[in-house]
Amino acid sequence: MCSHRTPTHDSGAPHIVAAHPEQGWSLLCDGGIVFDDTGELHADGSVVPPHRAPAERQTVAV
Repeated sequence: MCSHRTPTHDSGAPHIVAAHPEQGWSLLCDGGIVFDDTGELHADGSVVPPHRAPAERQTVAV
């Protein structure tokens, strides 16, 4: 975990140190990667799959 703190309510939470929105991911200060589809890859190699809403709950623009 990084040694610095952020001025938020959850000051122990990792924060973004490098953002790549054109590629859909951001690097966190603890070495984790967060993806735009809500998936995560943690520094220890564990994976959090994307949290997608069921298709019937999604809005589609036409």
